[in-house]
Amino acid sequence: MPPLRRTSLADQAADALLARVRSGEWAVGDKLPGETTLAPQLGVGRSTVREAIRRLAGIGVLATRQGAGVFVTRLDAPSGLDVLLDGAAIDAVLEARIAVEVEAATLAARRRTEEDLDAVRAALAIRAAHRADLVRHVETDTDFHRAVIAAAHNPVLLEMFDGIAAHLRRAMIDMLRTRDEDFGGDDDQLSHAALLAAIEHRDADAAARLSREHLAGMLTRRDAH
Repeated sequence: MPPLRRTSLADQAADALLARVRSGEWAVGDKLPGETTLAPQLGVGRSTVREAIRRLAGIGVLATRQGAGVFVTRLDAPSGLDVLLDGAAIDAVLEARIAVEVEAATLAARRRTEEDLDAVRAALAIRAAHRADLVRHVETDTDFHRAVIAAAHNPVLLEMFDGIAAHLRRAMIDMLRTRDEDFGGDDDQLSHAALLAAIEHRDADAAARLSREHLAGMLTRRDAH
């Protein structure tokens, strides 16, 4: 890589590192080489590398872990939606979920295939197996809801959900950590099984109602705390 010769070297170094992340040189979770390796590659000093890393950490692409190094946390600079979601209240995220998922549940009941049902059943079973661990519970719950949305066969709804999924997981983990109730209890699992049954029986009205009740219930419980 040729040395950087333009002004604002920290910005140029940050751009160069971001380009390498985007190219796939490092994946999410990978550790970057140390400053002594990166500095000669970029043709700048170690202090410039440190500043470039700070700038990428500021937009969530990199994260510095004390005593461990610098790690990739996302593959691109945040979009306008990412910036909006980073500052959004959890109530707003839950309301967005209702808007997307209720319609998706309705469409899933009308359009699902046997392969879709197999995917939703598998996601529900995995969700049931990880009720004791908060983080895994949220991850598997997100996978279940994504499988339902995929069954709607509407790529725009799926793209919208994927756009908020990472923020949704963080928001749900933060919310559930503040609540005393059993986040993975039997009633919760049964409500998801009922949604699957409505989709399986092509009952669009029931699927929409169950989806709305589940998500609106989370919002109500959130407001009560």
